[in-house]
Amino acid sequence: MADQVDRILEQWQKEMPGLDVSPMAVIGRLSRTALAVEYRLAGTFARHDLDASSFDVLATLLRSGAPYRITPAELAREAMVSTSAVAQRLNKLEARGLVVREANPSDGRGTLVALTDTGKELIENALPDHLETERAILSPLSREEQSVLALLLGRIGDPAGS
Repeated sequence: MADQVDRILEQWQKEMPGLDVSPMAVIGRLSRTALAVEYRLAGTFARHDLDASSFDVLATLLRSGAPYRITPAELAREAMVSTSAVAQRLNKLEARGLVVREANPSDGRGTLVALTDTGKELIENALPDHLETERAILSPLSREEQSVLALLLGRIGDPAGS
């Protein structure tokens, strides 16, 4: 079954027959898949009054384990959120009562970001729905295919592997 990427490849083949456009088959589908995944996950996040970045910050704090607090630098490193966006995200989450900033007892000048009880409850409720959406997205693939895809994407995404 031909898709939009196949049509694009055919057009290039006609226009530039000597040019190997085969990388577009993978990159085009990766791009389109990423957009589709983001769209579906956004719907799940919205049902919990979250966005992807807020979810990632809260999930990072939860998976850090009790007492669910880490430094902003650790958060930037561990969350799927850019360093420049951390302060902005924290301001929004703090205003909603989902996180608090506290003095770091180990570093008098530093701060820790801590998950509040409200934030913990929200992320614990959102996480199962998030995983169910991810399962639905991956449902056309067998578990073995999912493992192979994860391995292959890891190789592409690993800057050390380049």
